Amino acid sequence: MFATIYLPNFFLQAATRHQPELRAKPVALIEEQDRKPIIIQLNEAAEKSGIRKGMTPSQALARSLRVVIKVRRRAQEKSIQEILIYYAFTLSPFVEHTAPGVCTIQFTGYRDLSPKLAQVIEQLAECEIAAQAAIAPTPDTSFLAAHLARPVLQIENAKEFLAPLPIETLATSSAAF
Repeated sequence: MFATIYLPNFFLQAATRHQPELRAKPVALIEEQDRKPIIIQLNEAAEKSGIRKGMTPSQALARSLRVVIKVRRRAQEKSIQEILIYYAFTLSPFVEHTAPGVCTIQFTGYRDLSPKLAQVIEQLAECEIAAQAAIAPTPDTSFLAAHLARPVLQIENAKEFLAPLPIETLATSSAAF
């Protein structure tokens, strides 16, 4: 069995982790090093304000004067990734840093995986890191299921899980990076 721990809006979480006052406000994240900065991630409040990925900061401000524009914080991203990997290793010695904000874990035993994974999600929440996770027979299925988990999802039969999903779900989860 495999588990994937996924940190939604990883770059945005890193930039706003120690600013809980921003959680209810529209927040958008830009890559400062680009020649023409554009929004690369945003929270739900920003989406509801009509802001979209790919907009410039001035376009976002035209949609909502309340939007807070943040810049990526690579040092904080590294710190959160290290915390994620630390907690993943508490579950198994077989851990892969799959992508920014994503860890894949292989289990050799199959006993009580969901409660253990739920405990790690709670520990990450105590560190002010929002996470969701899934357990499945294959790494790819656990990755996809982690995007849909609220906060933990266990899939026993990959075919039954994948069959009813619309193809857009695959595009959405791969676009998370």
